[in-house]
Amino acid sequence: MATIDETHDAALRSWVASANGHVDFPIQNLPLGVFSRAGEAARGGIAIGEMILDLAALAASGLLAGDALEAARAASGETLNPLLALGAGPRRALRRRVSALLAEGAAERPQVELLLAAMADATLHLPARIADYTDFYVGIHHATNIGKLFRPDNPLLPNYKHVPIGYHGRASTVRASGAPVIRPNGQTKAPDAQAPSFGPIARLDYELELGVWMAQGNRLGQPIPIGEALDHVAGLSLLNDWSARDVQAWEYQPLGPFLAKNFLTTVSPWIVTMEALAPFRIAQPPRPEGDPQPLPYLWNEADQREGALSLDLEVGLSTAQMRKEGLAARRLSQGPASNMYWTIAQMVTHHASNGCEMNPGDLLGTGTISGPEDGSQGSLMEITRAGREAVTLPTGETRTFLQDGDELMLSGRFVAAGAVSIGFGPCTGVVQAAPALA
Repeated sequence: MATIDETHDAALRSWVASANGHVDFPIQNLPLGVFSRAGEAARGGIAIGEMILDLAALAASGLLAGDALEAARAASGETLNPLLALGAGPRRALRRRVSALLAEGAAERPQVELLLAAMADATLHLPARIADYTDFYVGIHHATNIGKLFRPDNPLLPNYKHVPIGYHGRASTVRASGAPVIRPNGQTKAPDAQAPSFGPIARLDYELELGVWMAQGNRLGQPIPIGEALDHVAGLSLLNDWSARDVQAWEYQPLGPFLAKNFLTTVSPWIVTMEALAPFRIAQPPRPEGDPQPLPYLWNEADQREGALSLDLEVGLSTAQMRKEGLAARRLSQGPASNMYWTIAQMVTHHASNGCEMNPGDLLGTGTISGPEDGSQGSLMEITRAGREAVTLPTGETRTFLQDGDELMLSGRFVAAGAVSIGFGPCTGVVQAAPALA
């Protein structure tokens, strides 16, 4: 069950001036990440407004004790894996102590001020060393929209409403926001071509997803019961699983995604913790009448009552010409994360149901989150009907898929009555030309 405490108080303000009213990082958020400054080693930090609280320095300051000190020490290195492995107890203790230290009127302010770094002076890194990355397919409207493009009479395959579908992605190519999106070369075959060819892909797309970061894992052979699944989740980030649709069309049968998906995945670098998300937990939307009841291992009443999130997601596109003219990004889509057909707990439980070992720092993608109507689709493949209907931009430019110089931006805001809204921070990438062929 989600626990709401003094750290979520909507009246709470910070002596860090930039935190008050911050679109993403007010004192009610306190997300975890890894940062460095020029000439310094990477280490854990907590975002507060436009500043970062240095957890390595905090651990050595004498301001912490008990579980909070253990958590800060675990976050003092170049990845958060040791902290994630500790689980929710120490993570919650650190959050509560940091909230008190950063709150208006804190007696320790003079000491804590010395432990802050300006975010503008920092480089943000992946928050954890990712051993394994799995991408799910829980956005039912995306699955339906894509299915309609290829199977108009049978868009959803029979297993979709019985089992959370997923596939293993490539952990080595996950990067933090801002990493360049180098257009891949690939083997493709046009429908009217006699044979395939190799070269820069033409149908570069994005996918609007959430990233789920694992905390404690499980031993090989030991499943994770659904009632305990969220105890194994540290928090969330935004995730963009860049996709080469023309490669995908040629290679995906019979084994599914491979080179079309593994060239780059971008995540927002801050983990918004499960503790911060407590005020934004909502009921999972009921399944439509006639849909099958999930098997018992995938069903939990408490998860159905509060397993979804009050989260609004948005995608923006800015071309090189738009930036040159000082024009705002064009919004491509907007919609709620409650469009997920399966919950995060169901994803985790199914992944481990056969005894698969999960480890701290493992990353799960939800799959593309789309809505049922125009303006809410989470990929260009859906928006443009597989390239048949172009998007017109403020400059008069048109897009069916991404071109070199385009910048793609994901954002997300958690909003609930009586709570201060929080967000993820940026998840962006600019497309660069493909490398020259030898």
